[in-house]
Amino acid sequence: MTDSGSVAWPPAPIKTERLVLREPEARDRAAFIELFTSPEVGAYVGGPRPRDELERTLPETPERRPGLFVVELAGAMIGTIELNRRDAEHQSRVRPDAGAAELGYLFLPEAWGRGYAAEASAAALGWFAHALPGEPVVLCTQTANDRSMRLAAKLGFTEVQRFEEWGAEQWMGVWSPVPPPA
Repeated sequence: MTDSGSVAWPPAPIKTERLVLREPEARDRAAFIELFTSPEVGAYVGGPRPRDELERTLPETPERRPGLFVVELAGAMIGTIELNRRDAEHQSRVRPDAGAAELGYLFLPEAWGRGYAAEASAAALGWFAHALPGEPVVLCTQTANDRSMRLAAKLGFTEVQRFEEWGAEQWMGVWSPVPPPA
């Protein structure tokens, strides 16, 4: 995770009942290409990327970077979970001084509707809460993305603000591993 201080990366793979969260490997390249070129996946994140561009530019082993987990089901990549610091341009009201940690996720359409995103996100948040106790996490999504809005609520994110960006209404929520003060 970027600017995480003493958090060692990569962590040992995180195992849930059905999934493994781990670093990207060479065998994941085709799934990354499918993920980034999918019109369904790209609908709320700026659209799909051109396949020919990705075939040329994506390294044989997709980028390994702090905060990025591949989500694996039965030995195959089905999506990604990412925990990163928001950059200066996207500071939040939650941690305006230091840059809040932000949760992001992308899953292949064939993995939708089976609870994998909730299971993987909860596991990543659990790891984060253990690695950086008491630190909140933000999540941003378009309000039009019903699936993502439901997932945010299921994970326990509470609304901080709504704003217009990229031509659409965005929603920002916060998750804290400890209850907020009353």
